[in-house]
Amino acid sequence: MEGKDYVWLIVILAIAGWAVWIVQNPDFPIRQGLDLQGGLQVLLKADLPEDVEIEPAQLDTSRQIIEQRVNALGVAEPLVQTEGDRRILVELPGIDNPEEAVSLIQETALLEFVDTGTQPLAVGTCIRTSLNEGPSRCELAPDGESSGTAVPTYETVMTGAAIQSAESQATELNQYFVGFTLRAEERDLFANFTRENQGQFLTIVLDKQVISSPQISAVIEGQGTITGDFTLEEAQRLALQLRFGSLPIPLVIDSTRQIGATLGEVSVEASVQAGSIGLAVVLLFMLIYYRLPGFLADLALLLYAAVNVAVFMAIPVTLTLPAITGFLLSTGMAVDANILVFERMKEELRDGSSLREAIFTGFDRAWTSIRDSNIATLVICLVLWTFGRSFGASAVQGFALTLAIGVMISMFTAVIVTRTFVRLVMGQLAERIGRGSWLLGV
Repeated sequence: MEGKDYVWLIVILAIAGWAVWIVQNPDFPIRQGLDLQGGLQVLLKADLPEDVEIEPAQLDTSRQIIEQRVNALGVAEPLVQTEGDRRILVELPGIDNPEEAVSLIQETALLEFVDTGTQPLAVGTCIRTSLNEGPSRCELAPDGESSGTAVPTYETVMTGAAIQSAESQATELNQYFVGFTLRAEERDLFANFTRENQGQFLTIVLDKQVISSPQISAVIEGQGTITGDFTLEEAQRLALQLRFGSLPIPLVIDSTRQIGATLGEVSVEASVQAGSIGLAVVLLFMLIYYRLPGFLADLALLLYAAVNVAVFMAIPVTLTLPAITGFLLSTGMAVDANILVFERMKEELRDGSSLREAIFTGFDRAWTSIRDSNIATLVICLVLWTFGRSFGASAVQGFALTLAIGVMISMFTAVIVTRTFVRLVMGQLAERIGRGSWLLGV
């Protein structure tokens, strides 16, 4: 087994090197949530008389459209959730330009069907149309130059107001597309245009940005399809954008306020201090109680912490106070796995097994307990994640995500890393140490 252990040692060193590179790389900063760095909070309300009933689906659709917009700002884990039956709460961590954010949230999206002739446009391209003078928040124009450069202006054939309904559909080969139905008053106009422009490209633009550029292959009189290399999620999103290119209900800003990092200044400092003290106590306990195996487990635990931080920075994960709590909890679970292994090894040594036998048996028999407990925790994380996603509780999502990542990494460090260290170090010293040695803590 030593040859296999040396292979694992190389893998472990490579992972450690990657973690150190990520942690020291300024291109991978730690993303902080609203409670750590502050930000902007905007409360929107429906601009309709109180006696006008608003359907829950309309309010939720408005929430989804707004969430897509603020994500385009590059905000770290924005919180967008409904409050009651007439309001939407938007929280934007670390926002630098409150005026731009407020404008983006409040403005009504414009969906356009644009005639681009023989030129298909890539998804994400920013363009000018006869109804939109130019890209304002888009970084690049179609020719790759800055948005201030003169670019072609394309003719708008029809806006999203002409769409009556749109649904994502699938072929028998599970290829996804979007089917749509036009309003009666727009059908003749669209039919004439598609009849006269067979083989040309009709580009669909939302808020000055291309979301699809299909080729006209048939006359569209009342119903049509939009094909492309869509996934199910992309087809559903496009159908949503076609149905509600504009917000289904008008919204106005009820209030805005800057939120300081009040939690960050006090609680984060206390959390880091508590976590550091707790980690030091755990490392010291493992070293004193388990001696040499405990020292090797400490090395694995330090690697666990480094890999966790590197993964958080690489994904990236937005760290909030609950997210930090999930990380600290997973650290305790990483230690627990090592304790199960070492206690099993002690039992084998007391029963008369040799050190080599105790090492192999300890890891093999402790594995089922480690596996089952971690799977149970991952199931709970999935439940918490689903709950947080369904009800807009981003704090719950952050806790579940960091806990799940920590559990998966702890399984690797406890089972693979610690086992490799123990086999290579204690296996080499098996003849010298003996079953009752002080170094084994038996």
